[in-house]
Amino acid sequence: MLASGSQLCFLASPISILQSNSSGTDKIEDELEMTTVCHRPEGLEQLEAQTNFTKRELQVLYRGFKNECPSGVVNEETFKQIYAQFFPHGDASMYAHYLFNAFDTAQNGSVKFEDFVMALSILLRGTVHEKLRWTFNLYDINKDGYINKEEMMDIVKAIYDMMGKYTYPVLKEDAPRQHVEVFFQKMDKNKDGVVTLDEFIESCQEDDNIMRSLQLFENVM
Repeated sequence: MLASGSQLCFLASPISILQSNSSGTDKIEDELEMTTVCHRPEGLEQLEAQTNFTKRELQVLYRGFKNECPSGVVNEETFKQIYAQFFPHGDASMYAHYLFNAFDTAQNGSVKFEDFVMALSILLRGTVHEKLRWTFNLYDINKDGYINKEEMMDIVKAIYDMMGKYTYPVLKEDAPRQHVEVFFQKMDKNKDGVVTLDEFIESCQEDDNIMRSLQLFENVM
């Protein structure tokens, strides 16, 4: 089932989506709105061909996107405001910044519906390789095709900051650095100080916990 309204628009982690349950009245209202608010037919058909969503699903996604983002585009500040609501006990601004950059494939400072739904299609219904490639792109902050320790440190610290006091167990100050060291010991196969896409995919596929997390949300929508 498709999520709707404010709970639809954004992801709390690279591989997750928030859901809401609609009452019968909500469903009727959804149907009425879909008749008046829908994507251009040409664009909708193109997106249907490019994603793993049906035309009806794209219509519902578009309605929710327009409800949240009437201008049709999302900027980074909106991302940060939404994440601040999801994680009120931490500081989600840096993680929202990195995630926004991953959605903003054109790197022009805004995310259109097309950008949003293409990423959502990968994260929810893509192949394992597609999901891992997208996640690698999130961690590859400078987009040079490699993940170095500094980039991984920035991402890990941003996640810890976002979780705030709900991070469990209570972390020591050097916990992010230790996390990064473990990551690189496992993933940097040739020990050259950087992790390539191939190394990342290979290592993730060897980790049962990661593979289970990739499958968690396949049936969300």
